[in-house]
Amino acid sequence: MVNACLGKLAEVGRMRHAVLPVTVVNPWLEGVFSAKAVARGGVVRRAVRDVEREIGRLRFVAEVRRRGFHLVECGGQFIVICNPGQMQVLC
Repeated sequence: MVNACLGKLAEVGRMRHAVLPVTVVNPWLEGVFSAKAVARGGVVRRAVRDVEREIGRLRFVAEVRRRGFHLVECGGQFIVICNPGQMQVLC
């Protein structure tokens, strides 16, 4: 509902106020991306079932994209390569 209000003005009495987007911080997601490996450009992995339970696949993928990282899914695990450089899969 908040997203539907983006860019619109809301009236409160006679005053008009811009409606700003609300950023919802997810502690689980913040924990994943605050790992030391992320800061070093390393790799983090999480079980797909945990991601789906905690925040959902789409939100996780969106966050990885927003950060410019790479995401691989294999064997029930998400592997996040925390480096925006070009990636090449060799085998």
